[in-house]
Amino acid sequence: MSGKAKARRAIADLDEGPAGERIRSVRLDTRDREGWARAKAEAEAAFGPVDILVNNAGIGPDGAELSDVAPETFDRVIAINLTGVFNGITTFAADMRAQGRGHIVNTSSVAGLFAAAPGVNAYAAAKFGVSAMSESLRAELAPHGVGVSVLCPGFVATNIIANTARINGEVNDYDGGGFPPDALTPTDVAAMVLAAIEADRLYIISSPELWPMVEGRHRAVEAAFTAAQKETA
Repeated sequence: MSGKAKARRAIADLDEGPAGERIRSVRLDTRDREGWARAKAEAEAAFGPVDILVNNAGIGPDGAELSDVAPETFDRVIAINLTGVFNGITTFAADMRAQGRGHIVNTSSVAGLFAAAPGVNAYAAAKFGVSAMSESLRAELAPHGVGVSVLCPGFVATNIIANTARINGEVNDYDGGGFPPDALTPTDVAAMVLAAIEADRLYIISSPELWPMVEGRHRAVEAAFTAAQKETA
């Protein structure tokens, strides 16, 4: 799936997806490690070794304050949004390392770069973990010719809200009733991801207008380091 040739794609999802000559659909709950092994075997039997892995499955926050988040809700968010990414990495990364080629894209969030927004708590904890795991993985795989990118989108018009409600078994209106009218589409973000893979960039930022919120966190960390330097001088 390299160069200018049309990619052959295996899509793993809880729901049955499309199928065709160059596309294969595999049922997968990303929490299921045995399911990951089956999905890998099916994809490779159809198309050969995987060159690009995109870990994109996730559910959104429910908007509750952390003090009120049910333990089972917290566990579910971490299991899908963080451990699910780990499961994908451990299924494919070693083979990519041995092949000396490939690229892994892990979907984090702008909430994986700052977490001051109310109600994102468990979601942000998982997404910060994805960002950190991606940075570490990139350092480990770069010497072997394998790239790693972490996608940190803002609002993208997907079905994540409906899927979150379905998986949680409750209505989730955290986004206030809908995405902004200028929200990006998955097609918009896909083009950004492909460009980042070509350029082997670590961070993929889809909403640069959100930088002031991220910058605020970075400034606070910088100020803490500056204060510590003065205190220890």
